[in-house]
Amino acid sequence: MANIPYSASHDIPHHEMSLPLAERVVGGGLIWLLGRVIIGGVFVMSGSQKLMGLDRFAASLVRNGIPDYLAPFLAPLGAGVETLGGLCIVLGVATTWVSLLMIAFTLTATFVSHRFWQFEGPIRALQQANFTKNIMIVAAFCLLHVAGGGPYSIDRWRRLRR
Repeated sequence: MANIPYSASHDIPHHEMSLPLAERVVGGGLIWLLGRVIIGGVFVMSGSQKLMGLDRFAASLVRNGIPDYLAPFLAPLGAGVETLGGLCIVLGVATTWVSLLMIAFTLTATFVSHRFWQFEGPIRALQQANFTKNIMIVAAFCLLHVAGGGPYSIDRWRRLRR
């Protein structure tokens, strides 16, 4: 099966293989947009809260093991990446590249803030749930990296204008 090209897949009828990804299922483009707005919106909200409380965010970084001399630099950088990256995902701007940035950001944040293996009891369970949630978000960004912004995105609008 490894040597069979994707277009010869038995899972998708051949006539559907020529359809754009968003048109392979009813409402695919709107579902794609909804997914982008949800995942990007979460990052816009979280990042903007951090931007409005940079001192608190920097202090939380230090509590999580970031050296105190780096936290004042990393706090605005992280909050900015989270906010602007989320906004780009919502709008579908440079989705393929921004999704790579968000994969790196989310993995870094996960391993800094949700080290469940260092805890016991209910806190361990909570941190493990947050760790797992973030890994699922990374998976969504992986899919966005491959699939792009979709039919209702600035990426698509730019491509059509060329």
